[in-house]
Amino acid sequence: MLTSITESIFCCLWGKTTSVVLPVESSDGKPADGFEFVEVKPGRVLRVRHILPERPASTDEQPEPSSNNNSSVHCKRKITVYRNGQLVIENLGDVLHSEILQCQNGDVEQCSTVEVELSDYTTAPSSPDPKPAPALLISDQQKPAPPPRRRRRKPKRTVLIDTQRCISSCKGTHSDVALFFIHGVGGSLDIWGRQLDFFSRLGYEVIAPDLAGHGASIAPQIAAAYTFYALAEDLRAIFKRYARKRNILIGHSYGVSFCTFLAHEYPEQVHKVVMINGGGPTALEPSLCSIFQLPSCVLHCLSPCLAWSFLKAGFARQGAKEKQLLKEGNAFNVSPFVLRAMMSGQYWPEGDEVYHAELTVPILLVHGMYDKFVPIDEDQRMAEILLFAFLKVIEEGSHMVMMECPETVNTLLHEFFLWEPDDSKKNTVTKVTADQTTVNNVTPVQTLTVANGNITGTPKVNKPLNK
Repeated sequence: MLTSITESIFCCLWGKTTSVVLPVESSDGKPADGFEFVEVKPGRVLRVRHILPERPASTDEQPEPSSNNNSSVHCKRKITVYRNGQLVIENLGDVLHSEILQCQNGDVEQCSTVEVELSDYTTAPSSPDPKPAPALLISDQQKPAPPPRRRRRKPKRTVLIDTQRCISSCKGTHSDVALFFIHGVGGSLDIWGRQLDFFSRLGYEVIAPDLAGHGASIAPQIAAAYTFYALAEDLRAIFKRYARKRNILIGHSYGVSFCTFLAHEYPEQVHKVVMINGGGPTALEPSLCSIFQLPSCVLHCLSPCLAWSFLKAGFARQGAKEKQLLKEGNAFNVSPFVLRAMMSGQYWPEGDEVYHAELTVPILLVHGMYDKFVPIDEDQRMAEILLFAFLKVIEEGSHMVMMECPETVNTLLHEFFLWEPDDSKKNTVTKVTADQTTVNNVTPVQTLTVANGNITGTPKVNKPLNK
Protein backbone atom coordinates (compact mmCIF):
# COMPACT_ATOMS: atom_id res chain seq x y z
CA MET A 1 0.00 0.00 0.00
CA LEU A 2 2.87 2.38 0.84
CA THR A 3 4.42 1.64 -2.55
CA SER A 4 1.17 2.51 -4.31
CA ILE A 5 0.94 5.83 -2.46
CA THR A 6 4.56 6.67 -3.34
CA GLU A 7 4.03 5.86 -7.00
CA SER A 8 0.84 7.94 -7.06
CA ILE A 9 2.80 10.96 -5.79
CA PHE A 10 5.22 10.61 -8.72
CA CYS A 11 2.20 10.23 -10.97
CA CYS A 12 0.79 13.57 -9.78
CA LEU A 13 4.16 15.34 -10.06
CA TRP A 14 5.13 14.21 -13.55
CA GLY A 15 1.61 13.71 -14.94
CA LYS A 16 2.17 10.12 -16.05
CA THR A 17 2.23 6.70 -14.54
CA THR A 18 5.46 5.06 -13.47
CA SER A 19 4.61 1.65 -14.85
CA VAL A 20 4.05 1.64 -18.59
CA VAL A 21 3.50 -1.64 -20.35
CA LEU A 22 5.88 -2.10 -23.26
CA PRO A 23 6.39 -5.05 -25.61
CA VAL A 24 9.22 -7.45 -24.88
CA GLU A 25 11.25 -8.45 -27.87
CA SER A 26 12.84 -11.86 -28.19
CA SER A 27 16.61 -12.07 -28.55
CA ASP A 28 16.60 -13.89 -31.87
CA GLY A 29 13.83 -11.77 -33.39
CA LYS A 30 11.59 -14.82 -33.93
CA PRO A 31 8.28 -15.54 -32.24
CA ALA A 32 8.79 -17.38 -28.93
CA ASP A 33 6.13 -19.94 -28.01
CA GLY A 34 3.84 -18.54 -30.69
CA PHE A 35 4.11 -14.91 -29.58
CA GLU A 36 4.35 -12.22 -32.25
CA PHE A 37 4.36 -8.44 -32.22
CA VAL A 38 2.19 -6.85 -34.89
CA GLU A 39 2.27 -3.17 -35.76
CA VAL A 40 -1.36 -2.40 -36.56
CA LYS A 41 -0.56 1.31 -37.01
CA PRO A 42 2.65 3.31 -36.99
CA GLY A 43 3.90 3.18 -33.41
CA ARG A 44 0.98 0.98 -32.25
CA VAL A 45 2.29 -2.54 -31.55
CA LEU A 46 0.18 -5.38 -30.17
CA ARG A 47 1.34 -8.69 -28.82
CA VAL A 48 -0.39 -11.64 -30.47
CA ARG A 49 -0.15 -15.30 -29.64
CA HIS A 50 -0.53 -17.25 -32.87
CA ILE A 51 -0.33 -21.03 -32.71
CA LEU A 52 -0.36 -22.73 -36.08
CA PRO A 53 -0.40 -26.50 -35.61
CA GLU A 54 1.82 -28.63 -37.76
CA ARG A 55 -0.39 -30.67 -40.06
CA PRO A 56 0.77 -33.47 -42.33
CA ALA A 57 1.21 -32.57 -45.95
CA SER A 58 -1.53 -35.02 -46.93
CA THR A 59 -4.06 -33.20 -44.74
CA ASP A 60 -3.39 -29.84 -46.35
CA GLU A 61 -3.86 -31.29 -49.79
CA GLN A 62 -7.27 -32.75 -48.96
CA PRO A 63 -10.15 -30.53 -50.06
CA GLU A 64 -12.21 -28.96 -47.33
CA PRO A 65 -15.77 -30.19 -46.84
CA SER A 66 -17.96 -28.20 -49.17
CA SER A 67 -21.22 -26.74 -47.96
CA ASN A 68 -24.22 -28.81 -48.91
CA ASN A 69 -27.94 -28.42 -48.58
CA ASN A 70 -27.90 -29.96 -45.10
CA SER A 71 -25.93 -27.00 -43.70
CA SER A 72 -27.77 -24.29 -45.60
CA VAL A 73 -30.09 -22.19 -43.43
CA HIS A 74 -32.54 -19.61 -44.70
CA CYS A 75 -32.06 -16.47 -42.58
CA LYS A 76 -35.05 -14.21 -43.06
CA ARG A 77 -35.93 -11.56 -40.51
CA LYS A 78 -37.89 -8.33 -40.51
CA ILE A 79 -36.89 -5.66 -38.00
CA THR A 80 -39.21 -2.68 -37.56
CA VAL A 81 -38.50 0.35 -35.39
CA TYR A 82 -41.45 2.67 -34.72
CA ARG A 83 -41.35 6.32 -33.84
CA ASN A 84 -42.64 5.71 -30.30
CA GLY A 85 -39.63 3.50 -29.53
CA GLN A 86 -41.21 0.12 -30.21
CA LEU A 87 -39.03 -2.57 -31.73
CA VAL A 88 -40.72 -5.52 -33.47
CA ILE A 89 -38.66 -8.43 -34.78
CA GLU A 90 -40.23 -11.12 -36.93
CA ASN A 91 -38.41 -14.34 -37.79
CA LEU A 92 -39.64 -15.65 -41.12
CA GLY A 93 -36.95 -18.17 -42.00
CA ASP A 94 -35.80 -21.55 -40.74
CA VAL A 95 -35.83 -22.64 -37.12
CA LEU A 96 -32.63 -24.17 -35.74
CA HIS A 97 -32.38 -26.76 -33.01
CA SER A 98 -29.30 -27.47 -30.95
CA GLU A 99 -28.37 -30.19 -28.49
CA ILE A 100 -25.22 -28.72 -26.97
CA LEU A 101 -24.23 -30.87 -23.99
CA GLN A 102 -27.86 -32.02 -23.80
CA CYS A 103 -28.89 -28.63 -22.38
CA GLN A 104 -32.53 -27.67 -22.65
CA ASN A 105 -31.88 -23.96 -22.97
CA GLY A 106 -30.01 -24.58 -26.21
CA ASP A 107 -33.17 -25.36 -28.15
CA VAL A 108 -35.06 -22.83 -30.21
CA GLU A 109 -38.82 -22.91 -29.77
CA GLN A 110 -40.93 -24.28 -32.56
CA CYS A 111 -42.39 -21.16 -34.09
CA SER A 112 -41.95 -19.57 -37.46
CA THR A 113 -42.35 -15.99 -36.28
CA VAL A 114 -40.99 -14.34 -33.16
CA GLU A 115 -42.11 -10.87 -32.24
CA VAL A 116 -40.03 -8.87 -29.79
CA GLU A 117 -41.78 -5.74 -28.68
CA LEU A 118 -40.34 -2.80 -26.77
CA SER A 119 -43.42 -1.47 -25.00
CA ASP A 120 -44.17 1.64 -23.01
CA TYR A 121 -45.46 0.65 -19.59
CA THR A 122 -46.75 4.08 -18.66
CA THR A 123 -50.22 3.22 -19.89
CA ALA A 124 -50.15 -0.46 -18.96
CA PRO A 125 -51.71 -1.73 -15.71
CA SER A 126 -49.33 -2.32 -12.85
CA SER A 127 -50.85 -5.70 -11.94
CA PRO A 128 -52.28 -8.59 -13.97
CA ASP A 129 -55.76 -8.08 -12.48
CA PRO A 130 -56.18 -4.36 -11.90
CA LYS A 131 -59.14 -3.13 -9.91
CA PRO A 132 -61.79 -1.56 -12.13
CA ALA A 133 -62.19 2.17 -11.86
CA PRO A 134 -65.40 3.40 -10.21
CA ALA A 135 -68.18 3.97 -12.71
CA LEU A 136 -69.08 7.59 -13.39
CA LEU A 137 -72.65 8.80 -13.13
CA ILE A 138 -74.04 9.26 -16.63
CA SER A 139 -77.11 11.40 -17.15
CA ASP A 140 -79.83 10.60 -19.62
CA GLN A 141 -78.63 13.21 -22.05
CA GLN A 142 -75.01 12.12 -21.90
CA LYS A 143 -73.88 9.08 -23.83
CA PRO A 144 -70.55 7.29 -23.55
CA ALA A 145 -68.07 8.50 -26.11
CA PRO A 146 -67.09 6.00 -28.78
CA PRO A 147 -63.71 4.37 -28.38
CA PRO A 148 -60.91 6.35 -30.01
CA ARG A 149 -59.94 5.20 -33.43
CA ARG A 150 -56.59 3.51 -33.39
CA ARG A 151 -54.17 5.26 -35.65
CA ARG A 152 -52.00 3.09 -37.83
CA ARG A 153 -48.40 3.16 -36.68
CA LYS A 154 -45.82 4.44 -39.09
CA PRO A 155 -42.46 2.71 -38.90
CA LYS A 156 -39.41 4.90 -38.49
CA ARG A 157 -37.03 2.29 -39.86
CA THR A 158 -37.44 -1.15 -41.38
CA VAL A 159 -34.64 -3.65 -41.94
CA LEU A 160 -35.27 -6.80 -43.97
CA ILE A 161 -32.71 -9.61 -43.85
CA ASP A 162 -33.05 -12.38 -46.43
CA THR A 163 -29.98 -14.49 -47.00
CA GLN A 164 -28.73 -18.06 -47.06
CA ARG A 165 -26.06 -19.05 -44.54
CA CYS A 166 -24.03 -22.24 -44.68
CA ILE A 167 -23.31 -23.58 -41.18
CA SER A 168 -20.99 -26.56 -40.93
CA SER A 169 -18.94 -28.42 -38.39
CA CYS A 170 -15.54 -26.89 -37.70
CA LYS A 171 -12.93 -29.50 -36.84
CA GLY A 172 -9.32 -29.03 -35.87
CA THR A 173 -8.21 -30.94 -38.94
CA HIS A 174 -9.72 -28.32 -41.24
CA SER A 175 -7.06 -25.89 -42.36
CA ASP A 176 -9.62 -23.18 -43.21
CA VAL A 177 -10.73 -22.73 -39.58
CA ALA A 178 -9.23 -20.13 -37.21
CA LEU A 179 -10.18 -19.29 -33.63
CA PHE A 180 -9.88 -15.70 -32.35
CA PHE A 181 -9.88 -15.08 -28.58
CA ILE A 182 -10.50 -11.48 -27.41
CA HIS A 183 -10.26 -10.47 -23.75
CA GLY A 184 -11.94 -7.58 -21.93
CA VAL A 185 -10.93 -4.62 -19.79
CA GLY A 186 -7.97 -5.29 -17.51
CA GLY A 187 -7.26 -8.73 -18.96
CA SER A 188 -4.71 -10.12 -21.35
CA LEU A 189 -4.33 -13.02 -23.73
CA ASP A 190 -2.99 -15.06 -20.80
CA ILE A 191 -6.51 -15.51 -19.39
CA TRP A 192 -7.15 -17.81 -22.38
CA GLY A 193 -4.14 -20.01 -21.56
CA ARG A 194 -6.14 -23.19 -20.90
CA GLN A 195 -8.28 -22.66 -24.00
CA LEU A 196 -5.33 -21.91 -26.27
CA ASP A 197 -3.47 -25.02 -25.17
CA PHE A 198 -6.56 -27.22 -25.41
CA PHE A 199 -7.65 -26.23 -28.90
CA SER A 200 -4.14 -26.03 -30.32
CA ARG A 201 -3.61 -29.64 -29.25
CA LEU A 202 -6.79 -30.55 -31.12
CA GLY A 203 -5.28 -29.07 -34.29
CA TYR A 204 -7.03 -25.68 -34.35
CA GLU A 205 -5.23 -22.53 -35.40
CA VAL A 206 -5.65 -20.05 -32.52
CA ILE A 207 -5.05 -16.30 -32.41
CA ALA A 208 -5.23 -14.23 -29.21
CA PRO A 209 -4.15 -10.57 -29.14
CA ASP A 210 -3.41 -8.25 -26.24
CA LEU A 211 -5.46 -5.06 -26.45
CA ALA A 212 -3.54 -1.79 -26.40
CA GLY A 213 -2.24 -1.08 -22.91
CA HIS A 214 -2.81 -4.68 -21.79
CA GLY A 215 -0.40 -7.57 -21.40
CA ALA A 216 2.75 -6.88 -23.41
CA SER A 217 1.17 -4.55 -25.98
CA ILE A 218 2.31 -0.98 -26.17
CA ALA A 219 0.45 1.52 -23.95
CA PRO A 220 0.02 4.93 -25.62
CA GLN A 221 -0.24 7.79 -23.13
CA ILE A 222 -3.24 9.39 -24.81
CA ALA A 223 -6.86 8.69 -23.91
CA ALA A 224 -8.02 8.68 -27.54
CA ALA A 225 -6.02 5.49 -28.11
CA TYR A 226 -8.42 3.50 -25.93
CA THR A 227 -11.80 4.40 -27.38
CA PHE A 228 -14.00 1.62 -28.70
CA TYR A 229 -13.41 2.67 -32.30
CA ALA A 230 -9.62 2.78 -31.90
CA LEU A 231 -9.52 -0.69 -30.35
CA ALA A 232 -11.99 -2.01 -32.93
CA GLU A 233 -9.71 -0.86 -35.76
CA ASP A 234 -6.79 -2.62 -34.08
CA LEU A 235 -8.74 -5.87 -33.98
CA ARG A 236 -9.89 -5.35 -37.55
CA ALA A 237 -6.23 -5.28 -38.62
CA ILE A 238 -5.51 -8.42 -36.59
CA PHE A 239 -8.54 -10.18 -38.07
CA LYS A 240 -7.62 -9.29 -41.65
CA ARG A 241 -4.07 -10.48 -41.06
CA TYR A 242 -4.89 -13.94 -39.67
CA ALA A 243 -8.41 -14.65 -40.94
CA ARG A 244 -9.20 -17.87 -42.76
CA LYS A 245 -12.28 -18.90 -44.71
CA ARG A 246 -14.22 -19.97 -41.60
CA ASN A 247 -13.43 -17.97 -38.48
CA ILE A 248 -14.83 -18.37 -34.98
CA LEU A 249 -14.74 -15.42 -32.58
CA ILE A 250 -14.63 -15.98 -28.82
CA GLY A 251 -15.01 -12.88 -26.66
CA HIS A 252 -15.17 -12.24 -22.92
CA SER A 253 -16.86 -9.28 -21.23
CA TYR A 254 -15.88 -6.11 -23.18
CA GLY A 255 -14.33 -8.32 -25.85
CA VAL A 256 -17.83 -9.50 -26.81
CA SER A 257 -18.55 -6.05 -28.25
CA PHE A 258 -15.56 -6.36 -30.58
CA CYS A 259 -16.70 -9.82 -31.66
CA THR A 260 -20.12 -8.36 -32.48
CA PHE A 261 -18.45 -5.57 -34.45
CA LEU A 262 -16.35 -7.99 -36.51
CA ALA A 263 -19.28 -10.36 -37.10
CA HIS A 264 -21.33 -7.44 -38.37
CA GLU A 265 -18.55 -6.13 -40.59
CA TYR A 266 -17.50 -9.52 -42.02
CA PRO A 267 -20.60 -11.75 -42.10
CA GLU A 268 -19.19 -14.02 -44.80
CA GLN A 269 -15.95 -14.76 -42.95
CA VAL A 270 -17.25 -15.08 -39.39
CA HIS A 271 -18.71 -18.57 -39.11
CA LYS A 272 -19.64 -18.73 -35.42
CA VAL A 273 -19.39 -16.52 -32.33
CA VAL A 274 -19.04 -17.30 -28.62
CA MET A 275 -20.02 -14.62 -26.08
CA ILE A 276 -18.84 -15.23 -22.50
CA ASN A 277 -20.47 -12.96 -19.91
CA GLY A 278 -20.92 -10.21 -22.47
CA GLY A 279 -24.12 -8.57 -21.23
CA GLY A 280 -27.20 -7.36 -23.04
CA PRO A 281 -27.63 -5.98 -26.58
CA THR A 282 -27.39 -2.35 -25.55
CA ALA A 283 -25.37 0.53 -26.93
CA LEU A 284 -22.22 1.34 -24.98
CA GLU A 285 -22.08 4.57 -23.04
CA PRO A 286 -19.60 5.42 -20.27
CA SER A 287 -20.94 6.17 -16.82
CA LEU A 288 -20.22 9.67 -15.57
CA CYS A 289 -20.59 8.67 -11.91
CA SER A 290 -18.18 5.76 -12.01
CA ILE A 291 -15.16 5.47 -9.73
CA PHE A 292 -13.01 5.19 -12.86
CA GLN A 293 -13.68 8.86 -13.59
CA LEU A 294 -11.33 9.80 -10.75
CA PRO A 295 -7.82 11.02 -11.60
CA SER A 296 -5.21 8.40 -12.40
CA CYS A 297 -3.17 9.16 -9.29
CA VAL A 298 -6.21 8.53 -7.09
CA LEU A 299 -6.89 5.26 -8.90
CA HIS A 300 -3.28 4.30 -8.30
CA CYS A 301 -3.80 4.69 -4.56
CA LEU A 302 -6.95 2.62 -4.77
CA SER A 303 -5.38 -0.10 -6.93
CA PRO A 304 -5.09 -2.67 -4.08
CA CYS A 305 -8.75 -2.13 -3.20
CA LEU A 306 -9.78 -2.37 -6.86
CA ALA A 307 -7.82 -5.59 -7.29
CA TRP A 308 -9.47 -7.09 -4.21
CA SER A 309 -12.91 -6.01 -5.45
CA PHE A 310 -12.24 -7.57 -8.84
CA LEU A 311 -11.18 -10.83 -7.17
CA LYS A 312 -14.35 -10.87 -5.08
CA ALA A 313 -16.70 -10.03 -7.94
CA GLY A 314 -14.94 -11.92 -10.72
CA PHE A 315 -14.57 -15.31 -9.04
CA ALA A 316 -17.10 -17.48 -7.29
CA ARG A 317 -14.50 -18.30 -4.62
CA GLN A 318 -11.72 -16.10 -3.25
CA GLY A 319 -9.05 -18.58 -2.23
CA ALA A 320 -5.36 -19.04 -2.92
CA LYS A 321 -6.17 -20.84 -6.17
CA GLU A 322 -8.14 -17.89 -7.53
CA LYS A 323 -5.39 -15.45 -6.56
CA GLN A 324 -2.87 -17.61 -8.37
CA LEU A 325 -5.13 -17.74 -11.45
CA LEU A 326 -5.41 -13.96 -11.37
CA LYS A 327 -1.63 -13.66 -11.22
CA GLU A 328 -0.97 -16.22 -13.94
CA GLY A 329 -3.61 -14.71 -16.21
CA ASN A 330 -2.04 -11.28 -15.83
CA ALA A 331 -5.58 -9.98 -15.23
CA PHE A 332 -6.28 -6.55 -13.82
CA ASN A 333 -2.62 -5.67 -14.17
CA VAL A 334 -2.88 -2.43 -16.14
CA SER A 335 -1.86 1.10 -15.30
CA PRO A 336 -4.51 3.40 -13.75
CA PHE A 337 -4.32 5.66 -16.80
CA VAL A 338 -5.15 2.80 -19.17
CA LEU A 339 -7.92 1.56 -16.89
CA ARG A 340 -9.49 5.02 -16.69
CA ALA A 341 -9.18 5.58 -20.45
CA MET A 342 -10.69 2.17 -21.22
CA MET A 343 -13.73 2.75 -19.04
CA SER A 344 -14.23 6.27 -20.35
CA GLY A 345 -13.84 5.21 -23.99
CA GLN A 346 -16.69 2.68 -24.00
CA TYR A 347 -18.87 4.74 -26.30
CA TRP A 348 -20.56 2.80 -29.11
CA PRO A 349 -24.05 4.14 -29.90
CA GLU A 350 -24.41 1.93 -32.99
CA GLY A 351 -24.33 -1.29 -30.96
CA ASP A 352 -28.00 -1.25 -29.97
CA GLU A 353 -30.67 -3.95 -30.19
CA VAL A 354 -31.20 -3.44 -33.92
CA TYR A 355 -27.47 -3.86 -34.56
CA HIS A 356 -27.45 -7.17 -32.70
CA ALA A 357 -30.70 -8.31 -34.30
CA GLU A 358 -29.10 -7.99 -37.73
CA LEU A 359 -26.57 -10.74 -36.98
CA THR A 360 -27.25 -14.04 -38.74
CA VAL A 361 -24.30 -16.00 -37.37
CA PRO A 362 -24.91 -18.78 -34.80
CA ILE A 363 -23.95 -17.54 -31.35
CA LEU A 364 -23.26 -19.43 -28.13
CA LEU A 365 -23.87 -17.46 -24.93
CA VAL A 366 -21.96 -18.66 -21.86
CA HIS A 367 -22.86 -17.21 -18.48
CA GLY A 368 -21.39 -17.83 -15.03
CA MET A 369 -24.10 -18.19 -12.41
CA TYR A 370 -22.20 -16.18 -9.76
CA ASP A 371 -21.20 -13.33 -12.08
CA LYS A 372 -21.58 -10.03 -10.19
CA PHE A 373 -20.62 -7.85 -13.15
CA VAL A 374 -23.16 -9.12 -15.70
CA PRO A 375 -26.63 -10.21 -14.49
CA ILE A 376 -28.12 -13.27 -16.12
CA ASP A 377 -31.09 -11.18 -17.26
CA GLU A 378 -28.83 -9.37 -19.73
CA ASP A 379 -27.65 -12.59 -21.36
CA GLN A 380 -31.23 -13.82 -21.51
CA ARG A 381 -32.21 -10.62 -23.24
CA MET A 382 -29.34 -11.07 -25.68
CA ALA A 383 -30.55 -14.60 -26.45
CA GLU A 384 -34.04 -13.29 -27.26
CA ILE A 385 -32.80 -10.53 -29.58
CA LEU A 386 -30.33 -12.63 -31.58
CA LEU A 387 -31.51 -14.76 -34.49
CA PHE A 388 -29.63 -18.01 -33.69
CA ALA A 389 -28.52 -17.98 -30.04
CA PHE A 390 -27.98 -20.80 -27.54
CA LEU A 391 -27.62 -19.86 -23.87
CA LYS A 392 -25.70 -22.08 -21.45
CA VAL A 393 -25.36 -21.25 -17.75
CA ILE A 394 -22.44 -22.74 -15.80
CA GLU A 395 -23.56 -23.01 -12.21
CA GLU A 396 -20.13 -23.18 -10.58
CA GLY A 397 -18.65 -20.26 -12.55
CA SER A 398 -18.52 -16.49 -12.24
CA HIS A 399 -17.26 -13.66 -14.47
CA MET A 400 -13.91 -15.37 -15.12
CA VAL A 401 -15.59 -18.68 -15.86
CA MET A 402 -13.03 -19.74 -18.49
CA MET A 403 -10.35 -19.63 -15.76
CA GLU A 404 -12.49 -21.15 -12.99
CA CYS A 405 -14.00 -24.00 -15.02
CA PRO A 406 -11.64 -24.52 -17.98
CA GLU A 407 -12.66 -28.13 -18.64
CA THR A 408 -16.37 -27.30 -18.75
CA VAL A 409 -15.84 -24.26 -20.97
CA ASN A 410 -13.50 -26.11 -23.32
CA THR A 411 -15.93 -28.99 -23.74
CA LEU A 412 -18.84 -26.63 -24.31
CA LEU A 413 -16.95 -24.59 -26.89
CA HIS A 414 -15.74 -27.69 -28.70
CA GLU A 415 -19.28 -29.06 -28.90
CA PHE A 416 -20.41 -25.76 -30.39
CA PHE A 417 -17.59 -25.74 -32.94
CA LEU A 418 -18.58 -29.23 -34.10
CA TRP A 419 -22.32 -28.45 -34.08
CA GLU A 420 -24.22 -28.09 -37.35
CA PRO A 421 -27.95 -27.77 -38.08
CA ASP A 422 -30.03 -30.93 -38.16
CA ASP A 423 -31.87 -30.85 -41.47
CA SER A 424 -34.36 -33.54 -40.45
CA LYS A 425 -35.66 -31.48 -37.52
CA LYS A 426 -35.80 -28.35 -39.64
CA ASN A 427 -37.93 -30.06 -42.29
CA THR A 428 -40.24 -31.53 -39.65
CA VAL A 429 -40.86 -28.17 -38.05
CA THR A 430 -41.49 -26.54 -41.40
CA LYS A 431 -44.02 -29.20 -42.36
CA VAL A 432 -45.92 -28.98 -39.07
CA THR A 433 -46.02 -25.21 -39.22
CA ALA A 434 -47.33 -25.27 -42.77
CA ASP A 435 -50.07 -27.75 -41.86
CA GLN A 436 -51.18 -25.67 -38.90
CA THR A 437 -51.29 -22.56 -41.00
CA THR A 438 -53.39 -24.26 -43.65
CA VAL A 439 -55.89 -25.80 -41.27
CA ASN A 440 -56.31 -23.01 -38.76
CA ASN A 441 -55.53 -20.10 -41.09
CA VAL A 442 -53.43 -18.47 -38.41
CA THR A 443 -49.74 -17.70 -37.95
CA PRO A 444 -48.01 -18.85 -34.75
CA VAL A 445 -46.39 -15.87 -33.08
CA GLN A 446 -44.45 -15.64 -29.84
CA THR A 447 -44.72 -12.17 -28.32
CA LEU A 448 -41.97 -11.01 -25.97
CA THR A 449 -42.26 -7.68 -24.21
CA VAL A 450 -39.00 -5.89 -23.45
CA ALA A 451 -39.07 -2.95 -21.09
CA ASN A 452 -36.46 -1.58 -18.68
CA GLY A 453 -34.22 -4.56 -19.31
CA ASN A 454 -36.86 -7.13 -18.29
CA ILE A 455 -38.36 -9.68 -20.66
CA THR A 456 -41.71 -11.32 -20.19
CA GLY A 457 -43.50 -13.31 -22.81
CA THR A 458 -46.12 -15.94 -23.43
CA PRO A 459 -46.69 -17.79 -26.69
CA LYS A 460 -49.88 -16.84 -28.38
CA VAL A 461 -51.56 -17.18 -31.76
CA ASN A 462 -52.37 -14.07 -33.73
CA LYS A 463 -54.84 -14.00 -36.56
CA PRO A 464 -53.82 -12.26 -39.76
CA LEU A 465 -54.75 -8.61 -39.81
CA ASN A 466 -57.09 -7.26 -42.46
CA LYS A 467 -55.59 -4.32 -44.25
